[in-house]
Amino acid sequence: MSTQDRIETAILDLVHARGPGKSICPSEAAKEAFGEAWNDYMRPVRQAAIHLARQGRITILRKGRPADPENFKGVYRLALPHEGGDGG
Repeated sequence: MSTQDRIETAILDLVHARGPGKSICPSEAAKEAFGEAWNDYMRPVRQAAIHLARQGRITILRKGRPADPENFKGVYRLALPHEGGDGG
């Protein structure tokens, strides 16, 4: 399994386990995929999150609100997409 696939699988498994309306920290996905070496993978986790968000499979959150996967900075969290419309 490629690094990208490993990260995407970890992200999707964790957000589905957490459930709708809940989010995960990207470091949780890195830890799930790579154990103690997780910190070395934070940049690839971000890239995988952007990829999944572009596909509509997850939502990237900044300050609790959906962020544009093409243009966000700083601390972020990952969640299942909001069902039932765009939310506003």
